[in-house]
Amino acid sequence: MNTSLPEKARVLKRLREGGFNVPDFIFVPASDFVSENFSELEAFLKNHRESFKVIARSAHPQEEFFKGGTFDSLETYADLAGIQYARNRMIAFAKTTKKLSIQRQQKFHKAPDINAEDMGVIVMPFIFGSSVMAKMLWDHWEFGYCRDRLHKIQSEPYITRTPHDRKLLEISQEIQDYLQFQCEIEFIISEDGQIYVVQAKDISIIEILEKKKDMRSIVLDGVRRIRKRRNYRERPLYVMDNKNFYLSIINKYEDMTLDHACRIDDISSIIDMINRYEEELEEFALRHQRFCILGLSIHDPEELFQIANHYLDEIPDLQQKLSQALHNNLYKIDTFLSEADTLIAKDKFRVNLCGHDAYGIGTVRNPIWTVYWATHKHESVVKELRRIGFKTGDSVGIDVDNNSRPTVIRL
Repeated sequence: MNTSLPEKARVLKRLREGGFNVPDFIFVPASDFVSENFSELEAFLKNHRESFKVIARSAHPQEEFFKGGTFDSLETYADLAGIQYARNRMIAFAKTTKKLSIQRQQKFHKAPDINAEDMGVIVMPFIFGSSVMAKMLWDHWEFGYCRDRLHKIQSEPYITRTPHDRKLLEISQEIQDYLQFQCEIEFIISEDGQIYVVQAKDISIIEILEKKKDMRSIVLDGVRRIRKRRNYRERPLYVMDNKNFYLSIINKYEDMTLDHACRIDDISSIIDMINRYEEELEEFALRHQRFCILGLSIHDPEELFQIANHYLDEIPDLQQKLSQALHNNLYKIDTFLSEADTLIAKDKFRVNLCGHDAYGIGTVRNPIWTVYWATHKHESVVKELRRIGFKTGDSVGIDVDNNSRPTVIRL
């Protein structure tokens, strides 16, 4: 079992030694969880009972070779059971929800093979406040703001060169000068205005670059993007039409009903349809490093989902099997959606951006775009998209004009 100190804990230790305002923390390696050696952890938690809650941050020994946000951080209770629960969740996420992301980074970025059970944990007291991420790009600092816990009305993540407090700029420069490498720094700004540094990641090896329409195109209503420096991109396309997917399941069931004068006792062919769809999503994501999803129908067909889900109510054992497969399929679809850097769909859908997704170093060259059409135009836009003939495997171009109106082009 790997017991080396991971980058996240190693850098925090250096920053604390350098006199920066790092919250009290403890690193607990995987070996301590295996041997149940919790004496130091329990002493740490005893000193932080007053907050009732701590933040458990992932600290895998090989985490530095993966993009930020690949592994999870969780708020949890300030007791031993809470930390064990958080670590188990991190390991489970690495094996399920984040599995596709890990596989894609291993294929496209040569990230190493990992054992999720080597997961260590950094434990910090929970600080109620807002998250800010800072990094120097070319000759200037930029600051990304999101997850503001201080206000009831939440705003979209945004990037600025002018932080709310000039001290943030000064501290960022001091940290980078002290560490002597280009870094991405995560701060928490507490309710009383204190600036805590909770992470600094080495990004010195990540390359950052400086900065056709035809009849087969359609103008949509808008685009959401944190970075607005580029106005055109091309991507391989996956066309998602879950309405047709659910209809195919329903049609398959009805065909089986016609072929059986008595009770249906085998739904393996329907389960195979669901499995093939999930395999198709995973194969596409592992074939293309960056890709676009055109959502003709994503989670729209709620009635169809319920119909497919309850077709076998009179046969409880088969109904439960089908219901489980369909619910698992929803998670597989969401995992696939989270790997795309471009989503084209009606305005109801948007990517839920965390800090790393919104303005992490990986977004400088390839920020996430959500291109949308107005909800009331849905039927007419989908009709036009079908006329143009967009299909999985096509290349799609997106050209954003000066008024932020995107034109989507089938290349």
